[in-house]
Amino acid sequence: MHRLDLSLRQLCAIPEEVFAQTALQELDLDNNLLAELPRAIAKLTDLRILRLYHNRLSSIPSALGELTSLEDLSLASNQIAAIPDCVWQLGKLRSLNLGQNQITEISGKIAALGELHTLDLGHNQLTAIPNALGDLTGLSRYLYLSHNRLSKVPETLGNLRHLAYLNLAYNQLTDLPESMGNLSSLRELRLYKNQLTTLPESVGELASLRELHVQDNGMSQVPESMGRLSNLRIFNLRNNALSDLPGSFAQLSNLQRLDLRANRFTHVPEPLSSLAKLEKLDLRWNKLRHIPSWVEQLGERGCAVLL
Repeated sequence: MHRLDLSLRQLCAIPEEVFAQTALQELDLDNNLLAELPRAIAKLTDLRILRLYHNRLSSIPSALGELTSLEDLSLASNQIAAIPDCVWQLGKLRSLNLGQNQITEISGKIAALGELHTLDLGHNQLTAIPNALGDLTGLSRYLYLSHNRLSKVPETLGNLRHLAYLNLAYNQLTDLPESMGNLSSLRELRLYKNQLTTLPESVGELASLRELHVQDNGMSQVPESMGRLSNLRIFNLRNNALSDLPGSFAQLSNLQRLDLRANRFTHVPEPLSSLAKLEKLDLRWNKLRHIPSWVEQLGERGCAVLL
């Protein structure tokens, strides 16, 4: 037997016979009532995938470090407060999900997980991210850091040049490092529910970016460099403090959806008239004094305009 699915069984303990299945490569224990992992878990040395999502674990046993063949480990939605060094010994891990726990700190030893392509640290209690995160240059799919207590992220984040998705929403960020512009493979960036007042000029270097979500911040301006985001399709700026947009917005030739709700616009920014592929423009909950004729023309060609 190579795969065993014991999810959704209301298990309070792992059946002893499971540990006799030493050829197991995938063990799914999601959505149970497990409060601890026994030392016997170390017998399953061929495990490549171990899923323990949504249990009642409060700690991780050192025996887990003996599962050196693990490539996919999910410990999300438990009650774990600290990550022991044994996790950083799992050098073959490609996906690590530690989201929805009570983790307050991540060791710099995370740099040893050089094979990771996906890392989820979201929905925890982190106040800082180690510089060593920038050593995980193999991260190419997802990095979740949302719903923490981060007031800044390290400059080394810019080393993740292959990363496609970054979520930093629901933190306490007031600014971002200029190194963010080095994330040349980034396709989606989520920054909503922070305390940002602007974005770094280097954001204009994110040539692969398709979606940018910065709603619910305190942004009073966006940089002129934004006009270089020629692949941007979706831009959400809802609920900020914007009263105008830079002229470079006219260069966002592939922009399809623009949300400007609940800002401080008194006029419709002229650069928007040049956005030939715009499918939806939302300007509700602003105090617009005048609607130029070109806005009506946007609607006539099929763009949904909400005022």
